[in-house]
Amino acid sequence: MAEPLLHVENLVRRFGGVIATDNVTLEVRSGELHAIIGPNGAGKTTLISQLTGQLLPHSGAIRFAGQDITWLPAYRRSRLGLARSFQITSLLPDFTAADNVALAAQAHAGHSFRFWGNARKEPQLREAARSALDRVGLGHRADTVVSELSHGEQRELELAVALATKPQLLLLDEPMAGLGPTESARMVKLLQELRREVAIVLVEHDMDAVFALADRISVLVYGRVIASDVPAAIRKHEEVKRAYLGDQHVVTRHV
Repeated sequence: MAEPLLHVENLVRRFGGVIATDNVTLEVRSGELHAIIGPNGAGKTTLISQLTGQLLPHSGAIRFAGQDITWLPAYRRSRLGLARSFQITSLLPDFTAADNVALAAQAHAGHSFRFWGNARKEPQLREAARSALDRVGLGHRADTVVSELSHGEQRELELAVALATKPQLLLLDEPMAGLGPTESARMVKLLQELRREVAIVLVEHDMDAVFALADRISVLVYGRVIASDVPAAIRKHEEVKRAYLGDQHVVTRHV
């Protein structure tokens, strides 16, 4: 069997006396959408931050595409093909949608933002931006200032920003946070399409979306993985139901 695209082994991260990541081990394979779920405070965002290099672990190892990236800085990981979106949008509100995506493409290519005035007119960057925006259905909003986009459009724009870095793996931290039913349905459809092209790690509280999308699900509770399996097995897992799913309708709603 081929080596997994992402392999996390015995990862530990502490904040004072609190163990936020407690010997986490998990794998993500190419072409897989792997969801990470758990109650608030379970350590999901802390784990994602270690995968991308915003935080370093105290012990353990992270391998990506056959390379040990445990201690690599975030920009090095990005160039290897790791891209992240955040719980709270991290866009430049006074720039257009195309500007935001072109900036990401420029940064991925290793150029300084000091040259942005000239780079804004660079055909390759503009082409990359337009392509990524078209991919998420925002081509018609390319010249719209971010502050004028709806919340759902901003979440889609974040995906375009991530795609502009040509990732092998997308790390999505609650992409459906704050979305209404129509916007959530559109995001689910978009993720279903993107998963054909890129592996995805999805942190999400929307259980309908998780069970509709995931190939595998890992459940974090107090920084520890209590189960990692296919959705059908997670739905029936007694410890998972006691610790997190409980009376959530998704346990019995999906068949």
